[in-house]
Amino acid sequence: MEDTINVPAPRTPLNLEVSFKRNYAREETLGTLKNISITGAFLEFAGGDVRANEKLNLMFVVAGRERKIAAHVIWINSAGCGIKFMPTNNRDVQIVDDLIYFVENGRSEARSVMNSIFKKVG
Repeated sequence: MEDTINVPAPRTPLNLEVSFKRNYAREETLGTLKNISITGAFLEFAGGDVRANEKLNLMFVVAGRERKIAAHVIWINSAGCGIKFMPTNNRDVQIVDDLIYFVENGRSEARSVMNSIFKKVG
């Protein structure tokens, strides 16, 4: 039997500006989600003193609506940190799924436009 516990979920690249706060902090820090899966993401940011095992609250906008989700810092490096989403209900899972769909659907539409341009030129 394979050990799939430590196998990361497939990632979708993106470049989404977010703000986040540590659970105990009052100030928001700005960052960018660089890739995402249903279970977690890579959060790039400058400054801020984020530590492994710290809890974060992320805020971002999808389709004109502000979304919030809790996350847990798994690891850190000089560019940012790997986070694991900590959904408290099905709505939280749906928010992440909607974001992935939004990103992937946007790429499909852009590919379709480019293909139609290349067909007209070619």
